[in-house]
Amino acid sequence: MNPKIDWLLENEYLASIVYISVAILSLIVFLSLFELVTKYRCWHEIKRGNVAVAMATGGKIFGICNIFRFSISMNSSIYENLLWGTYGFIILLVAYFLFEFLTPIFKIDEELANDNRAVGLIAMIISISLSYVIGATILI
Repeated sequence: MNPKIDWLLENEYLASIVYISVAILSLIVFLSLFELVTKYRCWHEIKRGNVAVAMATGGKIFGICNIFRFSISMNSSIYENLLWGTYGFIILLVAYFLFEFLTPIFKIDEELANDNRAVGLIAMIISISLSYVIGATILI
């Protein structure tokens, strides 16, 4: 689509840097969006030593990066890579809200903020597991 970017992607070393850069920048944007929808501040809680939030955030990071891994391995274009990464993030975000909705006896955000490690572990596993399912659907 863009001749300058397409030229960069012809060199496998430069292509690697481009794909990694896109994944990292997307990860930063997606984590910032997760930060907006949670009632706690992820990095503040992690700095305080909150292991539950660290596990949930680690699961989100792994999940997002794993989706990008699947997309890259399918030899998709950088544009398709971004599209699949965004799609995967949206699915992970929906899963987060479903997790909150399907556990009406307690609030996920409150439990994570209170360092409930069992909830943190489940949140991490949900993100990681879904990233594999989402990745398996990438058929480019």
